[in-house]
Amino acid sequence: MPRHARLDSPGMLHHVIARGLPGTRIFTAKRDKEDFLHRIAGLCETDAIAVYAWALMDTHVHLLVRTGRAPLSSSMRKLLTGFVVTFNKRHNRYGHLFQNRYKSIVCEDDPYLLQLTRYIHLNPIRAGLVKDVAELDSYAFTGHTVIMGKASRPWQDTNTILAYFGTKGIDGYRRFVEGGIDMNPDLSGGGLTRSAGGVREVASLRKQREPMASDERILGSGAFVQSILAENEKDHDSSLALRASVPDLSTLARLVAHKEKVDPEELLSCSRKRPLVHARRILCRIAVRKLRYTGASVARFLGLSTSLVNRMANEKGEDDFDEYFQSSL
Repeated sequence: MPRHARLDSPGMLHHVIARGLPGTRIFTAKRDKEDFLHRIAGLCETDAIAVYAWALMDTHVHLLVRTGRAPLSSSMRKLLTGFVVTFNKRHNRYGHLFQNRYKSIVCEDDPYLLQLTRYIHLNPIRAGLVKDVAELDSYAFTGHTVIMGKASRPWQDTNTILAYFGTKGIDGYRRFVEGGIDMNPDLSGGGLTRSAGGVREVASLRKQREPMASDERILGSGAFVQSILAENEKDHDSSLALRASVPDLSTLARLVAHKEKVDPEELLSCSRKRPLVHARRILCRIAVRKLRYTGASVARFLGLSTSLVNRMANEKGEDDFDEYFQSSL
């Protein structure tokens, strides 16, 4: 069965799970975990993501993040690839470390922001790394310790979580976490089944012929699922419409060259002249982010590496591509 495309847009909340290869530990020393957190900090400092909850386990990672100025795929690629390169050098190994595709579930803020924060932060107890919440309070490798004020990770957004507990603050949050120890919530995505209260409730709705919506990539109410899918379809239609006007990369290259006043042939050369480099960046951003060409296909067209194309595509820059090319399309 083909994989579904990821859902993402600025401001979208995601539960991200990255697992190591079967039987492989992704962290074998404290230094590995600190390196991973340092890389997350870098993403937060550039507003690529906001992080509310996290837990580093021996074989996998949980993150609760909100997409910021960069697509989630770009942030995760930077995080995981950079970590693996350093990990392999540090431990004198080579090859893959993580499973090929991390899992990301789009989540409705209310009530899942708090539920997922608790679920993620209780992982060390479930795994037997700590025995109770008292030990969890000081466990260095979850965001729980940061919210409790026992560790300093300035990049983690603790205010958003604590604001839910008003004047009770940290004490209210801690009691909330304790209350979830014996719970086993299904927070894996799927829309209506979970948000409606379970399979029986969904069966009842079906008998009543109530309209429903669900998607394995989304955790939230039926209405939320519908809104996310509609937004994604709108973005997709916009991309298709523009792509219909720019049927291939050669045409796009000519449009960029004309707009940026550079020679089309030089644009496809290896010249490092500043105007040409700038024009290539624009071409990469439009082709990958708006027209949804793969980085690999653009790289082949430009004669560049895929990593360079993806890096240029995700750099900050003009995002209003329709207006940018209005006079040319």
